[in-house]
Amino acid sequence: MVKFAAVGIDHTHIFDHIKGLTAAGAEFAGYCPQTTVPAILERMRDTYPQAKALDREAIFADPSIDIVCIAAVPRDRADLAIRAMEAGKDVMVDKPGVTTFEQLERVKEAVSRTGRIFSVFFSERLGVRSAVVAGKLVADGAIGTVVQTLGMGPHKKQLVSRPDWFLKPEAYGGVINDIASHQIDQFLYYTGSETAEVVASSIGNFGTPQSAEFQDFGEVLLRSDRASGYHRVDWFTPDGLPTWGDGRLTILGTEGYIELRKYIDIAGRPGKDHLFIVDGKGVRHMDCSGEPLDYFPAFLNDVRERTETALSQRHVFEVCRLALEAQAKAAVITRAGASR
Repeated sequence: MVKFAAVGIDHTHIFDHIKGLTAAGAEFAGYCPQTTVPAILERMRDTYPQAKALDREAIFADPSIDIVCIAAVPRDRADLAIRAMEAGKDVMVDKPGVTTFEQLERVKEAVSRTGRIFSVFFSERLGVRSAVVAGKLVADGAIGTVVQTLGMGPHKKQLVSRPDWFLKPEAYGGVINDIASHQIDQFLYYTGSETAEVVASSIGNFGTPQSAEFQDFGEVLLRSDRASGYHRVDWFTPDGLPTWGDGRLTILGTEGYIELRKYIDIAGRPGKDHLFIVDGKGVRHMDCSGEPLDYFPAFLNDVRERTETALSQRHVFEVCRLALEAQAKAAVITRAGASR
């Protein structure tokens, strides 16, 4: 049986890794309790009371542990991933996998040198059942050829529960690199693009005056040789919404379009994973809540067989590169509305 451990439990996405891998048949060997968010450690103890709290170096040194899952402070993820790969482990990292171009190059070198897997869990596609169904519909030609994606990733700010590093771009990598990596992943995947160019990008701080360096708004315009994509991410979801954000994706095809309301249907349907498809035959709503998530079984198979079925390494690196580039070249929009 494949065994895994968690290192860097600074974001709640670590629970998606654990739940997904255990459901796919892997054994949870334990976790390093070191964290900047005590509430996550408390939740870990409550959710997995039988799991062992392990020394970080002991995890890396244990030859029986095949996979290390990492949801550390974003700036620390690359170094931990490299350390794990050098110890002979495959790696599943929360997004963003890297926060600088220098980190990306070192991760690439480590993958080449060790032959290990560096997989970034882009949860807004790989962990969303409606997004999985959308991929199958696109592959089946349900909306013709995809020509554009329109992705929105709004979030609640909830500063009272956030660690100090949440407000520091050098720690989280900037709003585009952090959040919009999801939308960049989706653009490449649904349009079938191997690469793209960053046509334009912007960042801004419109509603967080207490932290001048924080970025609560970001946007990216991408173009490939076959499609375009516009993506907006922000921290302006009102507290009145009964979930953390109203994530949406529209996939435009030559013969129809698909819209995902991933986490809530504000029109009133219960639950999440709502998919709407419009084509020549009419309009349909699909409840995708029962769709299985195939990323985790595929990842475990890749670990066993040394294949790239869950995510290609090239795709992971290209998403990281585009997110870093869009962040680096972004125009800054002031609160007054003027660019500088």
